[in-house]
Amino acid sequence: MDDTELTHLRAAIALAAEARAQGRHPFAALVVDGRGRVISTAMNNSRPPSGDPTQHAELCAVGAAARTVRPDELADATLFTSAEPCAMCAGAVYWTGVGRVVYALSESRLLELTGDNPENPTFALPCREVFARGQRAIEVHGPLLEEEAAVPHIGFWK
Repeated sequence: MDDTELTHLRAAIALAAEARAQGRHPFAALVVDGRGRVISTAMNNSRPPSGDPTQHAELCAVGAAARTVRPDELADATLFTSAEPCAMCAGAVYWTGVGRVVYALSESRLLELTGDNPENPTFALPCREVFARGQRAIEVHGPLLEEEAAVPHIGFWK
């Protein structure tokens, strides 16, 4: 992991803090193409009552990227996300063709922070397990910067 990639991951964490400040769940993601250009960003928009439970940041970011660039460019792209993609978001990564995922907060650490909060019924299903069932390889790096990524969640889920 080089400094540029850590900068992108920290940008996702900062967007997660911004999502919290806007009253959203504290998750965010961005997609960066193979040349290092940010092609999409997204914050979570699933919080009741006005949010859509399918509008996780990762799903929104890869969906926007898929509408912006060619499939061969997505294969060289990286999703940087403040937390490990859930099963739904891992599926979106797979179906959009994004080739690489870098995440900060692990699902297990997230569960420690959320507890049994009904707004985030965390899966005990790592994204690597979801990707392993697919027909193409997706490179995964994480968890990284977990303590930094935990900050926007501390006190939110109580």
